[in-house]
Amino acid sequence: MPRPLPRLCGSTVVVAILALAAPAHALDLDPAAVRQQLLLPDEPADATTPTLAKQKLSPTPQPIVVAGRIGARGMEPFLDGKASFVLVEIPADDHAKKPGHDADNCPFCKKRNANAPMVAVQFLGADGKPIPIDARKLFGLEKGADVVVRGTGVFDAKLAIPIIQLTADGIHVRR
Repeated sequence: MPRPLPRLCGSTVVVAILALAAPAHALDLDPAAVRQQLLLPDEPADATTPTLAKQKLSPTPQPIVVAGRIGARGMEPFLDGKASFVLVEIPADDHAKKPGHDADNCPFCKKRNANAPMVAVQFLGADGKPIPIDARKLFGLEKGADVVVRGTGVFDAKLAIPIIQLTADGIHVRR
C-alpha cells in the first residue's frame, strides 16, 4: 500500500513550484546564441557618458549609446542570475587606470562621482523580462570592465538618485 503524501500548507507548495520553475526557463536559453545576438563586434561610434546621457534623456524612452565602467559606488553592480548590471562614469584621468585601482575606495573618484548618474542596464528577453542568465557569465564581465551599451534609455529627474534606466539590445566590451 502506497504511503500518503505529507500534508503541506499551500504556500509551501507554491514556493516549491516557483523554485523549480525558475531555473527551467534559464535552461531553455542557449547562452552562446543569446551572446551572439547581443555582442557587438565593433564599438558604436556615437557613445556618450552617463553624465551627458542624463542631460539628453527624459522620462520618454529614446535610443542611446552609453560608455561606462561596471560599478555601483560600493554596492554589487550585478544582479545574480540576470543579464543586468550598473555602469558609472569612466574616469578621464590616468590615476584610475593603475592596476588594482578601486574607485569605491578612492577619495578622488568618490568626490568626482558623488553627483554623477549611474546607469542601470538590463537585457530583456522576448517575454519582456530580464534574460535569466548572469551578465558575468553571458558576456564574461567583471566589476571594473569598460563597456559600451546600445539601447533605449529614460531618465526621470524626480527620482532621489540620478539613475538612467537603459534597456539594452547590444553590448561591446572594451578589451
